[in-house]
Amino acid sequence: MAAAINQARSALSKMFNSEQYSHFTLQSDGEGDEDEGSHVEVRLSDDVVDNHAPSEQVGQPGGSPSYRPRPQQNYRKVCYLALGTLFIFIIGYLIGYVSHHSPRKEPITCDSEQEVGVAEEAIVESSLSWNDITSLLAQRLTPDAFNSRLSDVEQPDHAAGSRADGILEYHVFDSFKSLEMEPWTDVHYVQLQTANSQKPNRVLIGQEAVGQPKGYLAYSATGKAQGKAVYGNYGSQEDLMLLQTLKVELNGTVILLRATGQISLAQQVANVAALGVSAVLIYLDPKDYKFQPTTELYGHVHLGSGDPFTPGFPSFNHTKFPRIQSSGLPTVLAQSITAASAAKILSRIGGLESPLSFKGSLDNVKYTLGGASSEDVTVEVNNVLQDTEIHNVFGVIKGFTEPDQYVVLGAQRDAWGPGYAKATVGTTLLLELARAVSEMVHTDGFRPRRSLVFASWSAGEYGSVGSTEWLEGFFSSLDRRVFTYISLDGVVTGHGEFKASASPLLYSLLESTMKEVKNPIGFGESGKSLYDKVSGVNFEKAVFEPMKMEDSAYPFLAFSGIPSLSFRFVSQGSEAYPYYGTSLDNKDHLGYATAHRLSSLATGAGLVAGQLALRLVHDHVLRLDVQRYRTVLSQSVVKINQRLKQVTRDGSAESLSARWLIMALGSYSRAATDLNTDLLNTDLTDTLACHNINDRIMRVEHNLLSPYVSPKEVPFRHLLFGRGSHTLAALLEGEDREVLRTQLALATWTLQGCANAFSGDIWDSDNQI
Repeated sequence: MAAAINQARSALSKMFNSEQYSHFTLQSDGEGDEDEGSHVEVRLSDDVVDNHAPSEQVGQPGGSPSYRPRPQQNYRKVCYLALGTLFIFIIGYLIGYVSHHSPRKEPITCDSEQEVGVAEEAIVESSLSWNDITSLLAQRLTPDAFNSRLSDVEQPDHAAGSRADGILEYHVFDSFKSLEMEPWTDVHYVQLQTANSQKPNRVLIGQEAVGQPKGYLAYSATGKAQGKAVYGNYGSQEDLMLLQTLKVELNGTVILLRATGQISLAQQVANVAALGVSAVLIYLDPKDYKFQPTTELYGHVHLGSGDPFTPGFPSFNHTKFPRIQSSGLPTVLAQSITAASAAKILSRIGGLESPLSFKGSLDNVKYTLGGASSEDVTVEVNNVLQDTEIHNVFGVIKGFTEPDQYVVLGAQRDAWGPGYAKATVGTTLLLELARAVSEMVHTDGFRPRRSLVFASWSAGEYGSVGSTEWLEGFFSSLDRRVFTYISLDGVVTGHGEFKASASPLLYSLLESTMKEVKNPIGFGESGKSLYDKVSGVNFEKAVFEPMKMEDSAYPFLAFSGIPSLSFRFVSQGSEAYPYYGTSLDNKDHLGYATAHRLSSLATGAGLVAGQLALRLVHDHVLRLDVQRYRTVLSQSVVKINQRLKQVTRDGSAESLSARWLIMALGSYSRAATDLNTDLLNTDLTDTLACHNINDRIMRVEHNLLSPYVSPKEVPFRHLLFGRGSHTLAALLEGEDREVLRTQLALATWTLQGCANAFSGDIWDSDNQI
């Protein structure tokens, strides 16, 4: 082929190079091919040649300028030119065909190992349906696997920063490493308050010691306080109002409260501290807790989360912030005592007989209210602050399309005592889910679009310290990257009912997941789904509960604006798991609470969490339902409108109206409708288009954080789930009309800003206020 090309090139070269060109003439190099008769004279101008002068031939010396035309080509050269051109065209066509056509490969022989490799490669390239994915998860997440892992995780005591906590940390890290999850640790230096081993806390009535409790309430004020004893039931707002109605003086007293699963220890202390008590004693009444009367209680009383001495800031070693305290730290002494110690005090305080709702079940106790006629009680709290290094541990399974967006699954690792329901089950599920999903990726060909991050938190018992410090440290980095947080803490505390707390964005996803996950222990007919238990009733009322501050998912939602969810299997009719904060939170008691089906229930919880996470990282568009928020916001706005009408009934506050707030709600509704319309018109195979839709969805939760309050002063800035004067709930409580007017304006613009943020481009904003 090369020879033919060269031959054609040579022929063309001879044809085109056979003549030389001058400025005025074209002369041939060939000799004998043309004669003098072939010359033609061309006059350039009539006045150049004299009529009388003899004519001169073109090109002759001394002649006038003339033009000699191109000599005629013989027929053979013309044929060569045509054939050469055709030949080059054919050669070019053949070259193009060869270069763009993949030749058929000859079959090769493979040994057995090569055949396995080819088969694995084929699996990797395959596309799994959603049914395939859920089936693979169910195959890999089993009760037997859970039980095997559980024995590796359980510890008799693993307080934050302790040696046992460190052992678990290394176990989690090594597990992630063995799964090729690129593990890393996040180190914080926090202030944890612990009991003083050299100087125990004390409680006395008169001069008699009622015990030296081993349990304690972290972040209590320290020192000594004395006052008349008062019994305040649970310390709820309703209980305290009843005491005031009965003319029981609380200022300067030592108030005795019984613990309850409905109000956190921190909230109990905050409620009574606002009324001027000098100290708070909290015990486990046998009416609520069927324990031995000597059972000790542990907990914390910081009305917040994270390290209370770096509010709003991360507790990194290199940070040097001014020493400040969280506004949620109590200013009064707080101490837990046993039921036996409480009985000694209650039997000697006198006063009015308490209402029926105040009655407990302590033996030989009348439950009088105490007060001025009671004996003095002295409380001495000697807790000490300790600088503690804590480690959070992370592992990641990276996404294949959008790895910079991720769902986080987290579990608390530490506990006072065994902490079986509090920490052990959640940590076990965290490791098992990591293993199951990792194997699905490496072996089964699962290719998540987005990443999954698995997090093991430390110092959760002190108020989600580890996770909150991480959120504070990486606040700006996590915005619109972490699109959901799923908590694995306390997922199994009983059997019979399924409860959850979540952002409304996740309501629809949880509902569809419950329809797909089978009920782990039946509760009747086999093969029923979790959803069948609540079918036929209002799903939201049957399943969802308000997210409390002590929920480990709360700081993700209320502080960082990340859609978050926690859930749990609970015993039917029970208010809360009774063994939290005691040494009784062990395998035996959890087994009893779950009818000895812990592994089945835990596996069911793992399937719920796993399918929630996998659905979020698998689908092209995030399964976060912005329409469900509209319903929740509407309910709050209706209540506020009614409240403001009552406040302005006398006409003294004419400008105090919910009109603008209602219009902001309308903007949100229109933005949600437009987003759904855009979604329906989006080509789901267009990666960029889906990314833009997802980006708008992820703006919703974060933009419900009020931009008008400081994270340091008011860490929980969420308009609906936060705490403070910026929330919609605050508009239902205030009395000062000028303050209400300011709160209403800030709430309105927070909601309007959220609507504008996810409506799309700036020219699509709906500012009708």
